[in-house]
Amino acid sequence: MFEFMTIRELYEMIQSQNHVELDSIEYVQLQGWVRTNRCNGKLGFIEFNDGTYFRNAQLVYMSELKNFDEVSHYRSGCALTVTGKFIQTPDGKQPFEIQLTESILEGDCDEDYPLQKKRHSFEYLREIAHLRPRANTYYALFRVRSVLSMAIHEFFQDQGFIYVHTPLITGNDGEGAGEMFKISTTSKEHSEEFFGKEAYMTVTGQLHVEAFAMAYRDVYTFGPAFRAEYSNTPVHASEFWMIEPEIAFADLNDNMNLIEDMIKYCIDYLLENAPEEMKFFNDMIDHEVNNRLNMLLNSEFKRMTYTEAIDILLKSGVKFENKVEWGMDLNREHERYICEQVVHGPVFLTDYPKDIKAFYMRLNDDGKTVAACDLLVPEVGELVGGSQREERYDVLKKRMDEMGMAQENLQWYMDLRRFGGCKHAGFGLGFDRFLMYLTGVSNIRDTEPFPRTPRNLNF
Repeated sequence: MFEFMTIRELYEMIQSQNHVELDSIEYVQLQGWVRTNRCNGKLGFIEFNDGTYFRNAQLVYMSELKNFDEVSHYRSGCALTVTGKFIQTPDGKQPFEIQLTESILEGDCDEDYPLQKKRHSFEYLREIAHLRPRANTYYALFRVRSVLSMAIHEFFQDQGFIYVHTPLITGNDGEGAGEMFKISTTSKEHSEEFFGKEAYMTVTGQLHVEAFAMAYRDVYTFGPAFRAEYSNTPVHASEFWMIEPEIAFADLNDNMNLIEDMIKYCIDYLLENAPEEMKFFNDMIDHEVNNRLNMLLNSEFKRMTYTEAIDILLKSGVKFENKVEWGMDLNREHERYICEQVVHGPVFLTDYPKDIKAFYMRLNDDGKTVAACDLLVPEVGELVGGSQREERYDVLKKRMDEMGMAQENLQWYMDLRRFGGCKHAGFGLGFDRFLMYLTGVSNIRDTEPFPRTPRNLNF
């Protein structure tokens, strides 16, 4: 008799050292795919994975196997159902192996399978996005993406936040950037706009989730957003995911506390729940991953005003590529200098000039700056951006007037200030860029299952 198992279950039993349970297992059945297959004519080894765990299981087959010749010719990528004897190998490279007694070919793999070779460039693998989850880097990355998603939800849910699904189709621009995808909503049969006005793909869920903060106090949205930027850089994508919480009766300090708590929670969660994958990234992608994440975990996130940062940069004596002056939007070189050379760790910059920030950020008493914050981290620069929102109707209206914004589509948002509004704050964290930082992967296209970028819609 055999017991159907998963590779994850077998590794977990080995790691738990539950000898009673392990000793009770004699024969197991697994279902999965061939990673590699090598045979010397009398003895063969298959690296086998069923999708439940990052590490493979080793299948051993001998010439006595009934269909030995067939098994010896299995190609990488074949789908199998196998049965075999479970053997513990504590002194080997792998803690166990399966000695095959039966192997059934569920799905053959053609000779032109593009992942036969052990190494391919990331650029090439992006061209076969439907197959690249089987390559080691992506096999680790998309599992980490799943674990990190769970960390986000557990962090907010454990604190009583309400998860809000904000709309993907909108009639307003939340950032005032104007870089939105317009939805074509007319046809030969219907010449009028489907919604009666122009519609766009959202760039943020923030404005809509603010409405729910006025009812549930602490809320968050976590979903896709879209930007019609022709930016072919390693950090830009046309479709990406955003984490956007909103907290009522809260100011900028409360907001920064929440950001720090969330970042540390996610790192700790990832190291605990995806240890094999994180070890892979540290060993194979970026040798500083573990040091970087542990540094953040053990750091106090410092706080510094934008004006203080400008003064430091001006007095640094460093010749930056981009000239430093008050009122500028800091470049990555400036952000990295502050957190790497001055603070030597993560730092919040606060109170930015109003002219370089969004209309909804709360105007400070000086009339020149807003209650905004950006979290800067070593090697990256800005990781998170947030603010205390402008809760005063008249100030918000004046700000929108100054920016020449049409208020018709945003009257509902302004009304939140008239009907029981209160001070509130929130932030936005690009999930895909966060994943880049946590894994050391250098291109956002490699963090997304099917990346959407300019002139790239192959899948």
